[in-house]
Amino acid sequence: MGTQESKQYLMLEDKPIIIHTLDIFEQMPLVKEVVLVTGADDIPRCEQWIKDYGLGKVTKVIAGGSERQQSVYNGLMEIGTEWVMVHDGVRPFVEPAHIEACYRRALQEGAAVLAVPVKDTIKQVNDSGTILATPDRRSLWAIHTPQAFRLSDLKMAHERAAADGFAGTDDSMLVERLGIPVAVVEGSYTNIKITTPEDLEYAAFMQKRKGENKE
Repeated sequence: MGTQESKQYLMLEDKPIIIHTLDIFEQMPLVKEVVLVTGADDIPRCEQWIKDYGLGKVTKVIAGGSERQQSVYNGLMEIGTEWVMVHDGVRPFVEPAHIEACYRRALQEGAAVLAVPVKDTIKQVNDSGTILATPDRRSLWAIHTPQAFRLSDLKMAHERAAADGFAGTDDSMLVERLGIPVAVVEGSYTNIKITTPEDLEYAAFMQKRKGENKE
């Protein structure tokens, strides 16, 4: 991102990105509690923001690990519900209807993730920059969050991965290793993950448009 500040704490209009994200879940009746996982040094300011913005569903703010996978597992250890959803703090435009659809699908099938069909042609490339293969785009989906699972399954998936020394790029990848089918729920291309300066510029545009639509 080109800044020393963590991405989720950058300002988007008048609030940190993470607060925009948390507020979406705060407004959803199906969400009973939220555990926020962050860096140990960031816990005090996050706790203050939660008070300032009245985010009553955030019951705990805890320290994560050195990698995302460990951070998620730390969060899982603080939850006592049967079902859990994992969401990236830098996805502040996820739609409530899609969150609920993902959760409902998980209840039906055991696990579910939000995703969108890939629009670009994807190439598999080797280390020298030569194309090796072109997968059929019709079978490719870009996976988003939230991702919904039975808590016991996700804990087991994380523990198995840790024991095997396996690092996944998302939580569904860990669950797949247990042989548990994961359903895909089509979301929206607006559910962007803010990771680059260009993403932040686009997010500012989206937030402004969102505000205009409310007027």
